[in-house]
Amino acid sequence: MRKKGREHGMHTHHAKEILFKNFQQSIGISFADEKLLIQAFTHSSYVNEHRRKPYEDNERLEFLGDAVLELTVSQFLFKKYPMMSEGELTKLRAAVVCEPSLVSFAHELGFSQYILLGKGEELTGGRERPALLADVFEAFIGALYLDKGIEKVTEFLEKVVFPKINAGAFSHVMDFKSQLQELVQRDGMGSLEYRVLQEKGPAHNREFVSRVSLNGEELGVGTGKSKKEAEQHAAQKAMEKLKEKPGI
Repeated sequence: MRKKGREHGMHTHHAKEILFKNFQQSIGISFADEKLLIQAFTHSSYVNEHRRKPYEDNERLEFLGDAVLELTVSQFLFKKYPMMSEGELTKLRAAVVCEPSLVSFAHELGFSQYILLGKGEELTGGRERPALLADVFEAFIGALYLDKGIEKVTEFLEKVVFPKINAGAFSHVMDFKSQLQELVQRDGMGSLEYRVLQEKGPAHNREFVSRVSLNGEELGVGTGKSKKEAEQHAAQKAMEKLKEKPGI
């Protein structure tokens, strides 16, 4: 059991310092202004219970972090997908910065153990509440931006978020077929044709293999649980192949 009273206050202050020292080591970032970092993890319920101390909650940092995240993710997508329309970029960005995505990033980094919560919030499971975790992730990005600048935020996202985009974690919201169509039309390269090469597996677990050809030449082959999904994957492969060609 923790000691009560004044000693309890000292204990938690010391424990908090150690906690955030460990946190900075684990992410390999050392904050110049540690107060900013602690503020990013401070929930309003904690502030309400510690009125005598000048704690600030993370809501303003969250406001800033939200904008920084939108900007840095937008820049990454803008450079990575030169064929993508504004509408598609918007859809993809929304998937990357939506609450469930931010929660999964926060979980992966073990953020929940560092959140400073009020007792009531703690007892009702606030530490694992998705909205609260997503807010903390945004607030952390806001704090990192203020302390280290935009390049450091981008570096951090290059470790945590961008690899997932590269690995196709958000490809369910990407329309590769329309990107491929746009590319082929723009350069007057000819006509595309999709063909199902095979269907395999039982009815409840079908797998389709589709091929996309340009003027009769195979550009990409993809598999999926539906004809549409297989075609999307084939188009994705074709996009990768075409981008490797000089002058495209």
